[in-house]
Amino acid sequence: MEQHSQQLTTIPAAHTPSLAGSVIETSDGLGGTILIRIQNISSTANLGVRLDLKQIALRCRNTEFNPRRFAAVIMRLREPRSTALIFASGKMCVTGTKSTHNAALAAQRFAYIVEKVGFKPALIDFKVQNIVGTIDVGFPIRLEGLVFAHSTFASYEPELFPGLIYRLVSPRVVFLIFVSGKVVITGAKTEKDMTDALTKMYPVLVEFRKQNVTQIPGIPTPVVASAPPAGVGVASTTGSSGTYENNNPMGGGYYGGGQTSSMTSASGGGMVSMDGTQRVMEEV
Repeated sequence: MEQHSQQLTTIPAAHTPSLAGSVIETSDGLGGTILIRIQNISSTANLGVRLDLKQIALRCRNTEFNPRRFAAVIMRLREPRSTALIFASGKMCVTGTKSTHNAALAAQRFAYIVEKVGFKPALIDFKVQNIVGTIDVGFPIRLEGLVFAHSTFASYEPELFPGLIYRLVSPRVVFLIFVSGKVVITGAKTEKDMTDALTKMYPVLVEFRKQNVTQIPGIPTPVVASAPPAGVGVASTTGSSGTYENNNPMGGGYYGGGQTSSMTSASGGGMVSMDGTQRVMEEV
């Protein structure tokens, strides 16, 4: 009992569960700090005895057991909020906790409930298998540039999944990086693995931060002449005898689209106007 109370006092304050989830503050590798919010911890344990799942389902509350669908009892706790999958072999999987302390505490409470049914479990081989955390770096990220520069560790298929998958070798952690700056960290066994991985990864994310393109004062923006759109004809010919201009957006000739084409002759002293419906000649 004294050892158990001593263990509770050594839990870091950052691991205290809250409605938003446990938060860990770690170095970002650039002299600042960043917060990791733990969303889920998956752990396993062995009760060391074979179990009658039907008896457990009948005598315990907040349990589900449908052997045709899944060969395990699904048991839930309110405090700490967690879910356990209990198999007939005595193996148990605990999920839904937000700190390693709560994961161990939930496993002990599940073993206590099984003991009340009439079995004699011994909680052995408790181990955290996976920790899932999320962070928000606060700026958008160029995923295309990141996967090009780190093609050995990163993969990005936007047609299949909108996030970039970055597999860090040491510690063995996987990052799911999204263009909005949201990052999911998974695969860590301990909180230290998660914090060490983020300390290594954060400078890389800053390197591929999206930058707004701004115009430099005093330097004019070059104007690039563009060709007219397809189907638009603009022609102008000036000679000794006169000027011809065709501004028909339909790309036709004199009688296309109800537009007007005109020919002015300096020597003939006349104007011909054609709009597709009438033809008028006026002598000056």
